[in-house]
Amino acid sequence: MTSYLARLLEISSNIATIPRDWKISTVVHFYKASYLSALSNYRAISLNSVVCKQLEHVIAGYLRQVWDKNDWLYEGQHGFRPGYSRESHVMTVCQDLADCFDEGDGIDAIIMDFSKALNLVPLSYSLVAILDLKMTHRKDRNL
Repeated sequence: MTSYLARLLEISSNIATIPRDWKISTVVHFYKASYLSALSNYRAISLNSVVCKQLEHVIAGYLRQVWDKNDWLYEGQHGFRPGYSRESHVMTVCQDLADCFDEGDGIDAIIMDFSKALNLVPLSYSLVAILDLKMTHRKDRNL
């Protein structure tokens, strides 16, 4: 199976195009908890092509090797790097703050909260997607 997948990815790379089916993803709303009628109780999940995910993985791995080999990433970059995480970033920031306090330096900080960023999508879009999903399931049951 792996050799067939590798061959598909090689052909796609050689002709510099990605098949349309690989680009299509389906967004479904997954129920989290509490009231079924409250849109805030649903989480949007994107279902993508497995082949396209593998292609992304190969490209990301190659780029990571190039960046590491050429030392192109800033040492403070914690996202999307092996061995780095949000926790390591918070620890680094806390250590930097402690060092500034110890040395008597001033600190200017801007704190941004992106935890509710997905909630900025208009609820009408989510409602239409949920209703469309339910209609799709009804159609499938009748087949």
